Amino acid sequence: MYSFFHKSTIVTLAFILFACQNHTNSQTPKRSVSETQNTIGGGCEGCELMYVGMPQTLTSVHQSIGWNQGHTRLIITGKVVQIDGKTPAPNVVIYYWHTNDEGLYEANAQTPKKALVHGRLRGWVKTDAHGNYMIKTSRPAAYPNDSIPQHIHLSIKEPDLTKEYYADLYFDDDPLYLRHKKRYGKLDRAGTELLRIVLDDTVQIAEHNIVLGLHIPNYPKHLDKRVDSGLSIGDDQPSFMPYHFFGPDRGTRACPVCRYGRYHGLVYFVSEKSSLDEIKKWLVFLDQQSVIRKHYLKAYLVYVGSRRYSKDVSEKMLQEWGQMLRLQHVALTYVPSFNDEDTEMHRNKINPSVESTIVLFKHRTIVDKWINLKPSPENFDTVIQAIVNSKGNFFDLPEPRHE
Repeated sequence: MYSFFHKSTIVTLAFILFACQNHTNSQTPKRSVSETQNTIGGGCEGCELMYVGMPQTLTSVHQSIGWNQGHTRLIITGKVVQIDGKTPAPNVVIYYWHTNDEGLYEANAQTPKKALVHGRLRGWVKTDAHGNYMIKTSRPAAYPNDSIPQHIHLSIKEPDLTKEYYADLYFDDDPLYLRHKKRYGKLDRAGTELLRIVLDDTVQIAEHNIVLGLHIPNYPKHLDKRVDSGLSIGDDQPSFMPYHFFGPDRGTRACPVCRYGRYHGLVYFVSEKSSLDEIKKWLVFLDQQSVIRKHYLKAYLVYVGSRRYSKDVSEKMLQEWGQMLRLQHVALTYVPSFNDEDTEMHRNKINPSVESTIVLFKHRTIVDKWINLKPSPENFDTVIQAIVNSKGNFFDLPEPRHE
């Protein structure tokens, strides 16, 4: 037995590390121009191994041997949704593989020969009727003597598409990640590439929704974007630094996501095109919700200026609104323009032709958004339900300390 483990580990290490580094370092595996132009996802080295040893029957929950043998238990769970970010996607197969506690793709006697490069920490889930999935495994280690951060590979196969595509997941508390992102960029294939950990005693849990087709090259399904604004559901809400003219951070340029990103955040983008009466109704509603939910919801108005409403005029106007409406928790903020780079407002990609854009995020990731949503009891209830439904089972658990 020792001979098998020893030989399989040595034989596979060189090949595994080369193959996976080729996949991860470049962020886009090497392939021909014709393949890149025609293949869903742009091709993927190793994704075809998802079919090697695949059980005939798959469920929405899978537990690898790493759950009981690894150093740190890890749960990755969430929903798989269609490209609209909302519609549940049943019967989607997700294959995962990752390294062990030493950063190696170690095989064992049960690993199929064709899949030795993926090692023994691999498995499959198939989403249920509501798009749910759960992976129970161990947290991978980074490659030995390398700068590539800890990561998990996914191969995603939709039931109505002929080809699978890949997504790589990293950990936001991994000190190697920031350097890696600066060097290779942030792809966010099928949703944010970051796993954000919360702790249940010694178990690490990452709620991670997968948005089919999001940022996937050559994906055949498309959203109707004739009236769109802001980033997609599943993207990370970007940091930016508006001027706070009313509220808890008045006089500062506190970043809504950086400072209050752990739980729910709601950003309401408006301009002079928006109805003043509608803005005030939304502000009253959002303040009520902020009072009810306390630190679990932070709401912001971002007023986008213009020549007519300069910074000084907007400051006076927002302060008057806050006092008149007796707002307690909602922050009233200002940015000079939709494309302003000093405040980094441009990162939000708000459509200047729409009246308003509302973005709801949780744990720094966009979970819902609305364009030109009118302030009615029905629409207030829509927002409340989105907050409730996206809360999840692990909302109150603490985060690990970040270095």
